[in-house]
Amino acid sequence: MASNYSSFFCYEEQHFLESCSLCRKSLGLNSDIFMYRGDKAFCSKECREEQIESDEAKERSFRISSRSLRKKTTEAAKESTTVRTGTLVVA
Repeated sequence: MASNYSSFFCYEEQHFLESCSLCRKSLGLNSDIFMYRGDKAFCSKECREEQIESDEAKERSFRISSRSLRKKTTEAAKESTTVRTGTLVVA
């Protein structure tokens, strides 16, 4: 009874080698499994390549946005810096 109760209310996450990380297709016992980053399993080279391309696009986007943010921060710092030149004479 307790096992039925717990399975009804608790979602049990599948083991990462049971299904493709991209298309969720079941991975067979006697089929090839294509791994990526050590903890992502895929049913085919195509699914793995699609995930790799997606991750690389996210990384490029992150680098571009980080670079843009640094540039804006540098420009704002330059604009807010007050530089006074001249001579002060005190008598």
